[in-house]
Amino acid sequence: MAHILIVEDEKSISDLIAMNLSLVGHTSEQAYGGNEAIESLKRSSFSLIIMDIMLPEMDGFALIQHVPENTPVIFLTAMGNLSDRVRGLKLGADDYIVKPFETVELLARIEAVLRRTHRSLSLFSLDDTVVNLESRVVTVNGSEIELTLREYELLEILIKNKNIALSREKLLKMAWEYDYFGETRTVDVHIQKLRKKLNWENRIRTVYKMGYRLEVDR
Repeated sequence: MAHILIVEDEKSISDLIAMNLSLVGHTSEQAYGGNEAIESLKRSSFSLIIMDIMLPEMDGFALIQHVPENTPVIFLTAMGNLSDRVRGLKLGADDYIVKPFETVELLARIEAVLRRTHRSLSLFSLDDTVVNLESRVVTVNGSEIELTLREYELLEILIKNKNIALSREKLLKMAWEYDYFGETRTVDVHIQKLRKKLNWENRIRTVYKMGYRLEVDR
C-alpha cells in the first residue's frame, strides 16, 4: 500500500494514526517536530504526509515548503478557521481536516488523496477473490462475480477499513449515504450476500453487538 509520514507532536494522536494506518495495510514513520520531519524527508520518500500545523520548531505552514514536489499533504489540525483552511490549501495541501476527527473519515480522506494522486494500489486480493478498485471488477477463482451497486460500495468500504470494526450504523451511513433512512437490517442482508458470493464466510467477521470487520492477515 502506501508509506506515510505522520508529523504530529502529540504522541497519543500520532500513535493512534500509525496504528490505524497499519491496520489497513499502510506503513508509516512518525516525526514529532518540524526539524525531525525535515530529516525524515531527506532520508525517505513518502506516498503521503499527514501534518499538524502547530508544531515545535517550525509550523506546518512553513514545513510544507520543504515537502518534495508531487508529494501530497493532508493538514490535520485544531486550527479550524476559514482563513487557516484557505491558507493551507493555497500553500499546496491536498486536504485539510480539523480535529477532533473520526478515524474512519481520516482513512477515507487518505484513500481519496492517494487515489487522486495515483499513489494507491488499485488491486486488492484476498484468498481467491480479486477486487479491481478502479474498474470495480470482482473475480473469484478467475470468474467475474456480479455485485449490485450497494454490495460493491459495502465491499469497498470493508476493504478500505480492513481489520477495523465498523458499526452497522457507520456502514449504513457510508454505503447508503446520509439521506438513507432504512433499518440497519439491510446491512446484515448485504453482508450475508457478500459472504456467499466471495466465499468470505470466515473473512467478514461479526463484531458482537456492533457490526462487522473484514479480517485480513497482517
